[in-house]
Amino acid sequence: MKNFLYLSFICSFIFSCGGGSDNPGTPPEKENTAPTIPLLVSPTNNKLCVDNSINFEWEKAIDAENNPITYQIQVAKDNQFLQIVKTSEGTANTQSISLEKGVAYYWRVKATDSKNLSGAYSQTYSFYTEGNGLTNHLPFAPELLSPTLNQVLNAAAVTLKWNASDADVNDVLVYDVFFGTTNPPTQKLGENKTATTLDVDLEASKNYYWRVVVKDNKGGETRGQIWAFKTN
Repeated sequence: MKNFLYLSFICSFIFSCGGGSDNPGTPPEKENTAPTIPLLVSPTNNKLCVDNSINFEWEKAIDAENNPITYQIQVAKDNQFLQIVKTSEGTANTQSISLEKGVAYYWRVKATDSKNLSGAYSQTYSFYTEGNGLTNHLPFAPELLSPTLNQVLNAAAVTLKWNASDADVNDVLVYDVFFGTTNPPTQKLGENKTATTLDVDLEASKNYYWRVVVKDNKGGETRGQIWAFKTN
């Protein structure tokens, strides 16, 4: 009887401690981690983009569990992303987006794995899309009217006359006139003149040289050739 009771006690102790099991529990699944933060490549920070169709590029994020990754790019008109103009998602690390011209923009990217766990947004880069350019044509070189080239004058005064034009027909033209007995002439007798004539006094037996510089109202400037005449 004592032997029976002793054996029963030993068996009860073994089973209560779980001994002898051939099927241990399945190990817990590894905890999922978020992808790394993408590094922005292009457009670089503070870039002036000459086109408003922008090709965005960033370095691929890394996922420790090798889960598939989706990227979200945001483009905004402010660096707080309160005025978002474009949000786009995809698996590629590039994206092409057309934007307005002449506007400052900000962009950032974040990565999300297939288990819907996202990393933080990347740092924010800014860029500017160039506006529509204004084409200005320089004025044409002025044309000599009188006195004619190398003309000999018997006079104590003369009216210098010239003509000028511009391909941009709405441009306003003004003139600087250089005149004197040295070649090239250095004395400026008229500046920002709107008329295409200038009266000058002459001395006898002198060689005179003159030049007209024509300027438009958009900063364009064309220097005319040197013209000459003389007096008896």
